[in-house]
Amino acid sequence: MPLLQAGVFSLLLASTATATKDDLIHVNPLIGSTNGGNVFAGASLPYGLAKPVADVDGQNTGGFSTDGSNVTGFSQMHDSGTGGNPSMGQFPLFPQYCAGNVVDNCKFPKTARATPYKMASVDAKPGYFALELEGGVRAEMTASRRAALYRFTFPEGKTANGEVFDPLISLDLTDLWDSRQNATVSVDPEAGRIEGNGTFLPSFGAGYYQAFFCADFVGAKVRDSGIWVNDRAGSEPKELFVTRGFNNFYLQAGGYMSFERPDDGVVTARVGVSFVSTDQACSNAEKEISDPLNDFGKLQQTAEDEWSEKLSPIKVTSGGASNDMLEAFWSGIYRTMLSPQDMTGENPLWQSDEPYFDSFYCLWDGFRSQHPFLTILDPQAESRMVRSLLDTFKHVGWLPDCRMSLCKGWTQGGSNADVVLADGYVKNLTGIDWELAYNAMVNDAENEPLEWSDEGRGGLQSWKRLNYIPYLDFDYLGFGTNSRSISRTLEYAYNDYSLSIVAKGIGKQDHTKYLSRAGNWQNLFKEDQTSFLGNGTDTGFTGFFQPKYLNGTWGFQDPIACSPLATFCSLTTNPSETFESSIWEYLFYVPHDIAKLIKFVGGSDEFVARLDYFHESGLADIGNEPVFLTVYEYHYAGRPGLSARRAHSYIPSSFNATNGGLPGNDDSGAMGSFLAWSMIGLFPNPGQNVYLINPPFFEAVEITHPETKQTATIRNVNFDKSYKNIYIQSAKLNGKPYTKSWIGHEFFTEGMMLELTLGDKESKWATSKEDLPPSLSDGIAQDEMQLA
Repeated sequence: MPLLQAGVFSLLLASTATATKDDLIHVNPLIGSTNGGNVFAGASLPYGLAKPVADVDGQNTGGFSTDGSNVTGFSQMHDSGTGGNPSMGQFPLFPQYCAGNVVDNCKFPKTARATPYKMASVDAKPGYFALELEGGVRAEMTASRRAALYRFTFPEGKTANGEVFDPLISLDLTDLWDSRQNATVSVDPEAGRIEGNGTFLPSFGAGYYQAFFCADFVGAKVRDSGIWVNDRAGSEPKELFVTRGFNNFYLQAGGYMSFERPDDGVVTARVGVSFVSTDQACSNAEKEISDPLNDFGKLQQTAEDEWSEKLSPIKVTSGGASNDMLEAFWSGIYRTMLSPQDMTGENPLWQSDEPYFDSFYCLWDGFRSQHPFLTILDPQAESRMVRSLLDTFKHVGWLPDCRMSLCKGWTQGGSNADVVLADGYVKNLTGIDWELAYNAMVNDAENEPLEWSDEGRGGLQSWKRLNYIPYLDFDYLGFGTNSRSISRTLEYAYNDYSLSIVAKGIGKQDHTKYLSRAGNWQNLFKEDQTSFLGNGTDTGFTGFFQPKYLNGTWGFQDPIACSPLATFCSLTTNPSETFESSIWEYLFYVPHDIAKLIKFVGGSDEFVARLDYFHESGLADIGNEPVFLTVYEYHYAGRPGLSARRAHSYIPSSFNATNGGLPGNDDSGAMGSFLAWSMIGLFPNPGQNVYLINPPFFEAVEITHPETKQTATIRNVNFDKSYKNIYIQSAKLNGKPYTKSWIGHEFFTEGMMLELTLGDKESKWATSKEDLPPSLSDGIAQDEMQLA
């Protein structure tokens, strides 16, 4: 851009910007706190391990929900946006007064102590969470990286005979899921400390893990202490070991302390956590919160500062867009950095100088938009995550597809860490050992583990011999859920494409073999397959993926099965040949060769008609990640304006600033990143150096690359806050006409300026064949899809 023009544009932005200097005020952690969003709404640092929040007995996968259910405790560790069983939530504290000041009148078991909270009292913001229980106890919490700090304010109260009530805080040796296998607790009233550990099960994986805690209570004199089991308690003994219990009888147990109520009613609790030892949990707490009585405000401010710094690369000129739009946007970005959690130094499984991140929950969700988003917003953190994946490969033998709480998570489709690695490679992530990355990816492609339900790929004999995963495959090399033959074939094809990208980039001759395997998706396309709705209505489209037996004959799965118009297909209860999505949805999953897919279905017009039908008939599940790219695949058919129209059909109807403002599980920030990309005006095709161009939902967005310090700008000309003008009429890149519907990662690293002139009708912009995003079958060289 000419210097004069750049300077004028900078002055224009400065004069029209309406966003505040610190956009943290727009973050609302309660978005997605009901209606199945399962977000973590409590206090956390970016990628922090300690995550305190109130736990409820309703929608409690992320701990807290605004569904009006009851609070059962306040615990220190959570995941965000996951599905399935609730994750973590160990060692909840519960504050209460006990009738008559008699300890056996306290409500210790989880169901007995469950108490409504006052909805109007809920206060959630980055680094802080608070609410008030019915009865008047107020709980506030903030966090350091590996410790939580609580302030419990007890109202004044007296017994019937005028005796002042003693505040009591119990600690429960359980988790949200009640998965505890065994646990220990030790109570030290002289030190005001309760410490211990427990063995738990991961919520979506195999094995078990140990968690450790160290709770210190300050600001009030200890009056009584002890242990409790089920609904009884006593001041002797001070230690306890508890097992799971017999059959379905879950033993509930823990420790407690009661206090003389201070004049201000505040009892402060500091809880350190660790996956290594109780001593390390205590050390974490003492190092990070050295003065618990006085550190609350400082911790909260530190959290706000860290979050502000993480959000700072992005600046928005709203152009009059509503506060709800700003709130949804910034909150989506915020959630992309709650997980994975940086557990460097908290991994007891192996010794390493490399970073260790956990709660990749799961890469099947995160590779599509979350990890590409972190690559532009926080490339240093993303590089550390990639290094953690590679270090896990070095010590475990496989790249994880899903990992939480030190355990292997279930594989959902392919080996999608491969896509994360390829995306990092084409976007020049620094600090990565790409030779090691290549070896890890080759391991996925060539070697089958004995148990491929939680690592690697299954069916590799058939994959190499037949060039597809068969329906009812005969696989004696390894074992897993013998299903998902269609979705695994499609994902394996893209995983091998990802490997070919890295292999060619570092000079490996076998890149052609993996590029050939990237075409295996074609072997399951049945050109005469029809599709009918449940009422017998013909959808009018022919040609879909179908399962195929070992002998090459076709099987059958209804193309609408596993869609919102049919029954949800989980991994265990009703496994099918597609995972969590229908054949209709997987029809569009050929990210590297959408041009050839368009030819398979009959050309661009037919492809557009299918996309329209898919999104408008109820077949599309916008609450699950495989749908993401389909919103923008109109670009490949020369109709980028329809991608913009489709994005606006979901935002804000399905993604908005309400407590139920997510259409499905946030999945560790996957939904948040889809929203953020969409509102910025670019969308990645992960594993490729391709961002599809769409008008931002604001007048302008600036993104300063954290490493190169160059600022990329996307600006709408003729922007209107009512979103009538959503179609690009023309574009300029650095002041010169630009006709392509996509751009590469250099846009961010070199700090380019993209100006989009908008109108209220679809135009001819970027509709020519030479302006379409790259696909392999279009004769475009593979290295054009990589970073120059």
